[in-house]
Amino acid sequence: MPVGEVSDIYYDPWDVELNADPYPMFQRLRDDAPLYYNEPHDFYALSRFDDVNRALIDHETFSSAKGVVLEILKSGMEIPPGVLIFEDPPIHDIHRNLLSRAFTPRMINGLEPKVREFTVRCLDPLVGSTRFDFVKQLGAIMPLRVVSMLFGIPEHFQHRVQQDGDRFVRTERGQRMTDNPDGALTDGQIFAEFIDWRADHPAEDLTTELLETEFEDETGERRRLRREELLMFMNVVAVAGAETTTRLIGWSGKLLSEHPEQRRRLVEDHALIPAAIEEILRYEPPALQAARYVTRDVEYYGHTVPKGSAILTLIGAANRDAERFGPEAETFDIGRARRQHLTFGVGAHYCLGNALARVEGRIALEEILIRFPDWEVDLDDAVFSSSSAVRGWDSMPARI
Repeated sequence: MPVGEVSDIYYDPWDVELNADPYPMFQRLRDDAPLYYNEPHDFYALSRFDDVNRALIDHETFSSAKGVVLEILKSGMEIPPGVLIFEDPPIHDIHRNLLSRAFTPRMINGLEPKVREFTVRCLDPLVGSTRFDFVKQLGAIMPLRVVSMLFGIPEHFQHRVQQDGDRFVRTERGQRMTDNPDGALTDGQIFAEFIDWRADHPAEDLTTELLETEFEDETGERRRLRREELLMFMNVVAVAGAETTTRLIGWSGKLLSEHPEQRRRLVEDHALIPAAIEEILRYEPPALQAARYVTRDVEYYGHTVPKGSAILTLIGAANRDAERFGPEAETFDIGRARRQHLTFGVGAHYCLGNALARVEGRIALEEILIRFPDWEVDLDDAVFSSSSAVRGWDSMPARI
């Protein structure tokens, strides 16, 4: 059967109802259309773990330089410098190396007590309450505070940063980032005032280091970061870093409410929490897919994906592939034997902040379980986030 011609399979990444529960469709794609073609929107999709994994590793064939969000890639818009996730090597590696100094084991270990202290400050006032919102009262607050610790962003400025990020990442239900009247991508100008102030008031933070560091760029020129590059650097780290952990904490509340016996195991043994975080990340990844631009003709299942095509690597589908995770791949199980999932990507674009996100998720869950060992989420009042780039919750209230 020709690619895409399975009559009852139609995957539309902007379909609101489908996005609410895409997993039955993902299983159909894996089983019957492992190379899928959507003719109305003109994109291909891969859904099996091995195919997605190989595509994400092969940055020469599957390029990020035109955007990793499908509508941005298809628009042909010019990508501004410094958007790390929208770059290919060598410039990607140069920029990544500059940022990597913020995510060393020493830096993350130094941040851990500060993450815990802030989490405790968020949760302690709620003890004795009857309700707790996993997102609004922790998930949407803590990750941005941690990013701000890295960059030295003052507390009074952080709400403005969050609002700016939401303005671009959030969309109306069923719409695309390119439908945003303010543009699909922020220019990072929200950080301009802070950068100017920090240049005159250096401190021991990542902003000062990035302002002062010299490096050799892809042309061989020795220089410092240009202003527009630094603005975009800060925006990418602030928005991408916060979004992942915010979604992780929201899904933690929902999944452990739906599986109380597994939550009880975590209450009794906190040593199981890191494995639980991995299972939550596998089972409900914050980003369901990543788009790539195909730079040469490539063959899948007897069909050619032509050079110049847009292709979606369906991370959410790959993460539930039984060939990788066993016959119970569709089951949530914190005791699952560890195998690498694709939530943080792989290869050159493996998420730079993955270790920090894991620390934040672990600490959040530890401190929540200490104070609230039993909860039931209120899905009637929960708010599903409206975005084509990430999938999760803007509010996940629970009765405690």
